[in-house]
This record gives sequence, structure tokens and C-alpha cells, in this order.
Amino acid sequence: MDSQQRNDGLETDGVREPAETHAEADRQLQSRTAAHAARPGKQSVAYKELVEWIKALVIAVVLVFLIRQFLFSPFIVDGPSMQPNFETGERLIVNKIIYAIREPEFGEVVVFDVPEQGRKFIKRVIGVPGDTIRLEGDDLYINDKKVDEPYIKEAVEAAHAKGELYNKVGPDSNYPNDMNPEMTVPDGMIFAMGDNRSNSSDSRVIGFVKDEEIVGRADLIFWPLNKIEFIKHWTK
Repeated sequence: MDSQQRNDGLETDGVREPAETHAEADRQLQSRTAAHAARPGKQSVAYKELVEWIKALVIAVVLVFLIRQFLFSPFIVDGPSMQPNFETGERLIVNKIIYAIREPEFGEVVVFDVPEQGRKFIKRVIGVPGDTIRLEGDDLYINDKKVDEPYIKEAVEAAHAKGELYNKVGPDSNYPNDMNPEMTVPDGMIFAMGDNRSNSSDSRVIGFVKDEEIVGRADLIFWPLNKIEFIKHWTK
């Protein structure tokens, strides 16, 4: 009798359970296991997340490329030719789209390619097509009219206070020499000069800059952080 009772049920923590209850529990466990196996595993979820991250990175890279190629591009100032307004090591944002909309204007700071030297220059637009340029000492004349240059005013005054010319290029500081004291800017080109007139390789040396060589207009100093500012472009 005792043996029969032991075979009719199972002991669990001192509670007797019928055999059929145990069988039902096994069936439920198998059903849950099968349902869990049918769900996407952790590996599948991780794979989907990885794919999404790759898509986001590819989109970001493409956007950066398009922005740098067609809209804006960084540029590092190298050399003293634009002192006192720009110093070596300053980083700028160059607006590449503006001259696709309109032509460069007097007083704008531009970055352009110099194919002969395989590098880029940063200078200021002094003459546009049709302008006749003449530089007499520190006086700039465009179409026989003297033009104020506020972007170098303080530097010029400081040099004059020492009894010196700010523009000391050439024997008499005229453009570019006594045999050719003035020049008219051709169509499709600009005449550019550095703000540091006595230490700048510009249109007085390399000649006119073609429109297709212009990268864009320098619009923002973003480094160093204590010099972050939008660049002011003086006009006549």
C-alpha cells in the first residue's frame, strides 16, 4: 500500500503533486522554450543596431564631404601677409558658395589657389574687373580716386609715426614699378593684396587671380577660441 502511494505522486518540498500536474508543467515549459526560440535573438538585435550605426556614419561622412566640397571649408592661415588682421595658425571657415551667386567685391578677404606654387593664399580683394589700380606710397587709387582702407589704418598711422612707409615694396613703393605704375583688372579676374603690404606675395608679384582659382570668402575665425568672430569685410 505504501509502495502504491509513493508511485501515485511526487514529493516537492514536502507537498505531494499528482503526476499529471508535473506533466502539464513540462508541456508549458516546452511551449515557452519554443516561443522564446521563435523570437529574434540578442545577436540579431545587435546586428540591426550595428547596421543602423553604419548607415548613420555613412550619411554623416557624405554630408561632411558635400558641405566641404560645395558650401564651406576650413583654412589655416600660414604666414604674416595678412597681419595685423590675421595671424599664423588661425583657423577660418571659407564660404565656397557665395561667389557662385555673385562676384567678389572690394575689401572682401578671399582664399584662392595658386597653381604655380601648389598652395592656397589668403588676401584681400582690391580690384575687380574694369578697375584701374595705382598705389602711391601708402595711398591706394582705384580709377584715379583715392580709396580709404580702414582695415590697415592703424598700421599705416603707426608706420608714419616712425617716419616710415607702411608699403615698402619696390624702390619707391609704387605698383609695381615706375615703368608700369598702374594696371587695369581684366574680365574674369581680381587684383588681390595682403594687408601686410611690405611682406606679402600677392597680385603685385603673382599677377591677377582668375575667378576659377578663387576658393571662397573667409567668413569666420573659429580658432583659437578666444578669437572666435565673424570676419568684417570692408567695402568702398
